[in-house]
Amino acid sequence: MLKAENEEKNEMDENGNSRIYELGYLLVPTVPGEDVPAVFGNLKELVSSLGGVVISDEMPKMMPLAYAMVKITANVCNKFKTAYFGWTKFAMDSDKVSELKKKLDLNPNFIRFLIIKTVKENTIAAKRFVRGEMRRRPRADKNSESGTTVPINKDEIDKEIDALVAT
Repeated sequence: MLKAENEEKNEMDENGNSRIYELGYLLVPTVPGEDVPAVFGNLKELVSSLGGVVISDEMPKMMPLAYAMVKITANVCNKFKTAYFGWTKFAMDSDKVSELKKKLDLNPNFIRFLIIKTVKENTIAAKRFVRGEMRRRPRADKNSESGTTVPINKDEIDKEIDALVAT
């Protein structure tokens, strides 16, 4: 059954009908916290009004930005260091995506957004194991038993060197 579903999905993609997209976006932090669900709902309604079907999504959450972003609204330059980040995965006709993009460009609540083609399956990356942490050796504490030093006897070392050279 899975094979038939994948073939059907590929046929739909090749014919230009419905494809799977993901929209990642940043909302301006000036939106009051209680109004964020309304903006989120309006976005889902916009996708639905253009013939899209929401597959999965996440409510926008406030987060600090790596660098200040600029949004020019009504000839005023606004800089933002924080924003609400959210995403929505949806299926939509390929020709309707450009119309969605135009409507999002006109919305003053969006700082930036990105629409990409993706797959229907869940693609959340798991936290990766860092190899460098495994290779680190614990430091020997100077006061611990394993870190004690033994005085060197020069005569014994000379004898061991002579024995190694002789062979």
